[in-house]
Amino acid sequence: MKALRVNSGKASVEDIAVPDVPGEALVRVVCSGICSTDLEIIKGYAAFDGTIGHEFVGIVESCSDAPALVRRRVVGEINAGCGACPLCLAGDPRHCPTRTVLGIKGRDGSHAEYLSLPSQNLIPVPDNVTNEQAVFAEPLAAAIGITEQVEIAPDTRVAVIGDGKLGQLCARALAALTDHTSIVGKHSSKLKRAEDHGIETFLAEKAGQLSGHFDVVVEASGAESGFASALDLVRPRGKIVLKSTFHGRPSWEAWRVVVDEITVVGSRCGRIGPALEHLAGNKIKVDDLIEDRFSLANALNAIDRAAARGTMKVLLDTET
Repeated sequence: MKALRVNSGKASVEDIAVPDVPGEALVRVVCSGICSTDLEIIKGYAAFDGTIGHEFVGIVESCSDAPALVRRRVVGEINAGCGACPLCLAGDPRHCPTRTVLGIKGRDGSHAEYLSLPSQNLIPVPDNVTNEQAVFAEPLAAAIGITEQVEIAPDTRVAVIGDGKLGQLCARALAALTDHTSIVGKHSSKLKRAEDHGIETFLAEKAGQLSGHFDVVVEASGAESGFASALDLVRPRGKIVLKSTFHGRPSWEAWRVVVDEITVVGSRCGRIGPALEHLAGNKIKVDDLIEDRFSLANALNAIDRAAARGTMKVLLDTET
């Protein structure tokens, strides 16, 4: 099969064997989404070599322990745990100390014709959710996952820094909980997409007027400067949620966190189920975030397109 691989910081489309993992389901990938984490892995983030990608929708080809899933359209939880530690036994392997993570850590990913995951990681896609929408289940789950660690009430003032793919999803997810949601970005055209969903927008260059205004600030810009902006925007004793993954060592003014008694929270993966419910209920719309699509064979051009300034979501189709 064809797969988009990363080896020593270089991406290439290669022919490799179809995965055959005992006890796991084989999924034929229909469509996958390129995200900023994929781009950062190519730069060296997570020190991962192998098939990248973790946003997908596919058809189950075989599944020995859950035959009812065969021929079902599915998306997947990307963390596969050991099954024996207290976290796994409690039903949440996201921080299992020996977990593998689809396309990120110890497990080949979704930018391929086939992938392998345990059956318990697979969630059937509702009939009224399109393939294109289903690809957003994982990043939307990450956006909704913010609420697992930070309470968002109807009167909570929230700012999302970053008008790209992740920032848009975070703002849309949080706007479902509070009418006081704003997004701060550098691109008028991207901010217009948020405005169309009823979200207040601010150009980054004019955000100084909002200093200390927000209860919760979500950093989703993918840039080191985003943390400095978050410190400017959050109120004393407010919360900063870090969503970006980027390759590098950021520098920041730690004294401001101490003096203003700010809580800093890291937020990674959410649960796929709630994201699918939002998509099926048409509560959060994502179709306008799709910028372009390429065949898997043309994945290197897709990566270039996804990395270009201002680009939103780029999809890979394995069946074209």
